[in-house]
Amino acid sequence: MRAHLHEPLPGNQEEHWKGFFNGERNAKYFAGFVGLLIEEVRTDYARMRLPYRPELNQPAGVVHGGAIATLIDTVVVPAVGSAYPQVPIMLTIDMQLRYLGAARERDLIAEGWITRRGKSTVFCQAEVRDSEGELIAEGWHVYRVIPPKVG
Repeated sequence: MRAHLHEPLPGNQEEHWKGFFNGERNAKYFAGFVGLLIEEVRTDYARMRLPYRPELNQPAGVVHGGAIATLIDTVVVPAVGSAYPQVPIMLTIDMQLRYLGAARERDLIAEGWITRRGKSTVFCQAEVRDSEGELIAEGWHVYRVIPPKVG
């Protein structure tokens, strides 16, 4: 786990992000539909869980790669957004994935972190492990960020 490498968020920002992903607001977005849950947010870091359910499987009996890709793409969102007082517009420009193992009937836990932050471009990395700790997938992202207008 990489959480200890990142500073806690000031004030109630972590609760804001947990509410953004875990509350009713998330239910109407794709991440909520898939069932993603945020567990921790720190400065430039986030951890999310995808609870296992059979509907996520593909015919071979393993979790569908698209569900894993969704987890990888989404876990970096709070990490990217942690630098802003309000949620910015965040757009995936590039994402690369590497599947390293099969996920079978276990929750998946993803960690996402920032590797470099520019003015409007943010580079991120993510890992997905199953609940037993086996590395399932890795991802690398480039996000475009449009900060919220102040005033």
